[in-house]
Amino acid sequence: MQTKQLFSKEAVAEFKQAAAGQAARLVTAGMAVGLGHGSTAVAVVPFLAERVRRGELSGTVFVPAAHYMAEALRRHNLPVGSLDDWPALDLDIDGADEIDPNLDCIKGGGGALLYEKILAQAAERLVIVADIGKQSPRLGTIHALPVELVPYALASELRFLTELGGRPSLRLRPDGDPMRTQRGNILCDCAFGPIADPASLAAALDARGGVAAHGLFIGLTDLVVVAGPDGVREIGRPGA
Repeated sequence: MQTKQLFSKEAVAEFKQAAAGQAARLVTAGMAVGLGHGSTAVAVVPFLAERVRRGELSGTVFVPAAHYMAEALRRHNLPVGSLDDWPALDLDIDGADEIDPNLDCIKGGGGALLYEKILAQAAERLVIVADIGKQSPRLGTIHALPVELVPYALASELRFLTELGGRPSLRLRPDGDPMRTQRGNILCDCAFGPIADPASLAAALDARGGVAAHGLFIGLTDLVVVAGPDGVREIGRPGA
């Protein structure tokens, strides 16, 4: 499903750093800020830590989507909160696996899609940070769709996903066992190909009791900060 890499790994790493630095500037003092799980979201943390050291983010608290992000925040001595204490977030910063022209996304390559979606829905604004290689004319063109399944319903939901045309495959650990989320659910990746109607597919998945989460983030993104060889751009949702 992935297309050929257009840029070297070193160039992509530089793009991520540039986008992360720009996104960190959107945080202001006193905010409650959600942070996703992927490598680009984690790249924002050192820039936030530097701003905290300069005294620019007094009273700001960060709510992570996964243990990995919480550990990154603590390594940089940043305050870690939870949705129990901060149920309404001012801002959520996250990465994406694929972004279409409407700023709808496929997410979940890192496996934290359920908690990432919860943070996105709790936030007043969702900012996606990405390198230019994540942009796509249509979702499903360059990345399979992650789906999180309840183990009890595994066989039934795999059959359902196959009937939808998703060609699901379990995501496996190095030892061959299925990869599980923090909640103990099982991850699979569905190769739908270019998705004609992402919103309808999202609704069909949302209606299934055995689907704990899926990686279609529809109508949630307010701003994409994307970096490439020509620099960093901020792209707002069309018509917003």
